[in-house]
Amino acid sequence: MFSFSIESKDKYARRGTLTTPHGIVETPAFMPVGTCGSVKGVTPEQLAQTETHMILANTYHLHLRPTADVVRDLGGLHAFMGWDGPILTDSGGYQVFSLAGINKISDRGVAFHSHIDGASMFLDARTATLVQNKLGADVIMAFDQCPSLPCDKDILRTAVDRTIRWAKECKDAHARDDQALFGIVQGGLDRSERERCAVALTEIGFPGYAIGGLSVGETHEEMTAILPAITTTLPHDKPRYLMGVGMPRDILAAVMAGVDMFDCVLPTRNGRNSYAFTAGGALKMRNGKHRLDDSPLEKGCDCSVCARFSRGYIRHLFLAGEMLGPTLTSIHNLRFFQRFMARIRELISEGKLATIPHEFPIAASADNTEHDEDHA
Repeated sequence: MFSFSIESKDKYARRGTLTTPHGIVETPAFMPVGTCGSVKGVTPEQLAQTETHMILANTYHLHLRPTADVVRDLGGLHAFMGWDGPILTDSGGYQVFSLAGINKISDRGVAFHSHIDGASMFLDARTATLVQNKLGADVIMAFDQCPSLPCDKDILRTAVDRTIRWAKECKDAHARDDQALFGIVQGGLDRSERERCAVALTEIGFPGYAIGGLSVGETHEEMTAILPAITTTLPHDKPRYLMGVGMPRDILAAVMAGVDMFDCVLPTRNGRNSYAFTAGGALKMRNGKHRLDDSPLEKGCDCSVCARFSRGYIRHLFLAGEMLGPTLTSIHNLRFFQRFMARIRELISEGKLATIPHEFPIAASADNTEHDEDHA
């Protein structure tokens, strides 16, 4: 039900195919985020039209509301969401980092206070795995501890020790052969800890491996420096997934280091906040310069938004507080990311990946937003 094959390479970059029970995903692949079972502001049909093939949902949030039992009883996550393509669920380990103010970590697991109503909740490796078994995603993640950066060396080592121990407990608890369980490599920016974690997870054995604990405050240069130490330690024939990374230049650097899968909230979060991604950089759609602009968000873009709507109209929607503005910009952004990934795959096959910044200057830029202007 699950397989991964590499079709071509350009140095360390790989083009491949990930086969899941709900369909095939070409890699390198970008997964939009549907944390609570919905990619915000976009219907499944609109999402499919952007040529998105795989999406992500979150265990912690769905475990709280509506609960995994409700999702299971309503037919599983695919039926619940109305999405018949592949789905990946995070384990809730990231919330150990992002909700640090309302949780307490021990070797057993993590005690949370719900961000919804303050109710007590305990999540450990076995529970995180069984919840994901009930949700029914194609790819599920091992429970891990994501340390913040910078991180004291003793705290980092403890987090890696727990991540390895919990990964083994997740594998022992995993109860469905139609779901692929990925291990998650932690270790911050410490090369030796990253390598130690990757080796230990490889010895446990998983059908795929994620790289966690990046995009949590480190610089682009720091991320770029640590990735090769991780990817070269992981098995060559298994998919590699960099969690939570979504800026185009970060994606490109990671692909060049041998990463196959990505997820991020940027296309929809930025879309809701009036930022539109284009090959040349990001546009801020509230800016006055767009008021009389009858051009599309991006010339040459084949999305349904660019085929029909002008920058001037989309700016009007944001200023008028119309929900269609965030939806249209999100659809365009989702299509932009899928066009970007498709071109990456083509150039890997041609052995010309290094040329992509000529077509997508945004992939080489640290500052991708236009200057603020008068919104009047």
